[in-house]
Amino acid sequence: MTRTTNARVAGVTFLFYIAVGIAGLVVSGRATSGEGTAAKLASIAQHASDMRVAALLALFTALAALLLGVTLYAITRDEDPDLAMLALICRVVEGVNNAISMPTSLRLLWLATAAGADAPGTEARHALGAYLLYGQGGGSAMFFAVGSTLFSWLLLRGRMIPVGLAWLGVLASALLVVILPLQLAGLLGSLNWFGVITWLTWLPMLVFEVTLALWLIVKGVGMPVKRQLA
Repeated sequence: MTRTTNARVAGVTFLFYIAVGIAGLVVSGRATSGEGTAAKLASIAQHASDMRVAALLALFTALAALLLGVTLYAITRDEDPDLAMLALICRVVEGVNNAISMPTSLRLLWLATAAGADAPGTEARHALGAYLLYGQGGGSAMFFAVGSTLFSWLLLRGRMIPVGLAWLGVLASALLVVILPLQLAGLLGSLNWFGVITWLTWLPMLVFEVTLALWLIVKGVGMPVKRQLA
């Protein structure tokens, strides 16, 4: 594909990924509402269709991550093929992690609705439910943040998009690279009042990706400085 086509495909995919990702969080959150493992499993049993939709949306986010990795790599590889390849690998790992959440949702649905001789006992059900509910996640966001930082840096260095927009991408992505490990380590739990840190962390990234998507669709992407000089 040409640079213009890659840019437009990336722009549309950005918007698709954002919409599907938010929808997945809403649907999954509604299906797993409740305090404690037992309450969450009971909620899942009552919202079986929501869990199936959440699994399907997880598949869509996995495909979107892979498509973004390929198109952004095609756009930025002329600036630095090694960094572009590393960023592509990060987005591929992100997509794989997203895909893993699809069978997890289906396993939770089976666990919440299993009946008969093959159904696990109450203690086993709660133990498996606790593992599936709380033992997953985190890795996808971290690989996303690293990949986004690298791609944004290459877009900035190559002057392929407006400098201000590129800097926003670098800073928003780097902020996630710093904050996400602290959250995974549980070092920000007592400070994250009502999710304030989460919102402040992800809001700049949301603004960047929406703006970048619209820019790529309407304006496309410029030629890297290296190729212009050559």
